[in-house]
Amino acid sequence: MISFDEALHTVLNEACSYGKELVGLLQAQGRVLDETIVADRDFPPFNRATKDGIAIRFDIFTSSKTVFNPKGVAQAGSPQLKLDSGASCIEVMTGAIVPKDADTVIMYEHIHQENGMFLIDKPIKKGQNIHYQASDVSKNEALLYPGTMIGPAEIGLLATVGKSKVWVKKLPKVAVVATGNELVAVSQNPEHHQIRTSNSHTLVTLLKDACIDGESYHLKDEASIIQENLKGLLTQYDVLVLSGGVSKGKYDFLPDAFAALGIEKLFHRVRQRPGKPFWFGKHHDSSTLVFSFPGNPVSTYVNYHLYFVPWLNKTLGMKTPSFTVLLEESMENSTDLTLFKGVTAVMRQGSIYVKSLPTSGSGDLLSLSKADGFVRLNPKETMTAGMEVPFLRTKRIM
Repeated sequence: MISFDEALHTVLNEACSYGKELVGLLQAQGRVLDETIVADRDFPPFNRATKDGIAIRFDIFTSSKTVFNPKGVAQAGSPQLKLDSGASCIEVMTGAIVPKDADTVIMYEHIHQENGMFLIDKPIKKGQNIHYQASDVSKNEALLYPGTMIGPAEIGLLATVGKSKVWVKKLPKVAVVATGNELVAVSQNPEHHQIRTSNSHTLVTLLKDACIDGESYHLKDEASIIQENLKGLLTQYDVLVLSGGVSKGKYDFLPDAFAALGIEKLFHRVRQRPGKPFWFGKHHDSSTLVFSFPGNPVSTYVNYHLYFVPWLNKTLGMKTPSFTVLLEESMENSTDLTLFKGVTAVMRQGSIYVKSLPTSGSGDLLSLSKADGFVRLNPKETMTAGMEVPFLRTKRIM
C-alpha cells in the first residue's frame, strides 16, 4: 500500500498525448486548442464609429464652424463614404466605417438639427467615438495558443478570424465498466438483494463534462466472463475506468484478471479514505491505462476527481487548479490515512468557508449529492476552526 502522494505521482507519470483532430467550430466548445490562432486582418479592420451621430473634420469645427450640412448616411456593413467638403458631415451608425477625410464622430445626444443642418451643442475632442483600425490587434498577431481551453469567448474569437474548423487535442477513448451481480438497469425494479446501477452513470456524466463520450459496460461477477470481456475492451479503448471488484472479497476477480491479461500493476491500495482499494495499471501491448476504483459510490466519485481529472489535464497540457478553504469547525484525522472529508461550502466576505457533512460512509449517495467538495486531512492531523486547508472542489460554488 502506498501513500496518496505516491499514487498521484504514479498516475501523472502515465500522462500521454493522443494526438490532435480537426473539429467544427461549434464542436470545439470545452476542447483544448492545439494550434496557434492568428489574426487574418487588422482588428478592427477599419476606423469604426462607436456611436450613432455625425462624422466631421475636427479642424473645421475648431475654425468656429458649428453648423454642418449632412451629405449622406454611413450604415454598418456599407462601403466607405467620403466627405464632400469641410463644411459637410455624414451621419454614421454604430459599427460603420468612418467616412474618408472625417476624423471625429459626435453622438446624436450632443447635437441638434435645425432647417436640415446639424448644430453642435457640446464640447468635442478630436478622434472621439472612433475605434481605430488595428488598435486591438494587427494582422498576423497571435491571438490564442495551444493549450487554451475553448469556451464561448474563444468560439467568438475563432469565428471572427474565420476558423470554421479548428485543431484540438484528441481525447482518449474511454470505457466505463461496472462489475457486480447485484447491479440491475435503472429502469428495472430491483429485487430485495439487488441495486440499480449508479456508478457507471455518474462516471459517464463526469466524462461528458470533460467532452468525453464514455461507453458503458456491465460485467457479472464471473472470472471467465470478466477476463474475456476485458481482453476485448483493451484493444478498443485508450482507458478503462472500472468500478467495483478490486477489494479483498471472494468475488473481486479484477486483480487476477488484470494479471492474466498482462496488465502491469503500478499500484494496488492507497493509504487514503475513501477509495483505499484503488488499482491502477497499464497494458503495454495496447498502451491502455486501467483506473479500477472501488465500488462504493463515494470512493468512485472521489477517486475520479483525485486521479483521473489531474491525469486528463496533464494529458491535454492543462494545469489542474488547486483550491483552499477555511474551516468553520475543527476537524481531526486520527488515522494513518489521508482523509478526504465531504463538506458543504459557503462564500462569506470573499472567502469560502466549509463545514462537515454528516455521512453514513462511502456508500452514502445522498450525502454525496449534498457535498460541494472534500477537504484533505493528512494522517494524524488536527485542523482547528479558521485554518486554511486543501479543497477538492466537485461543484460550482456561488
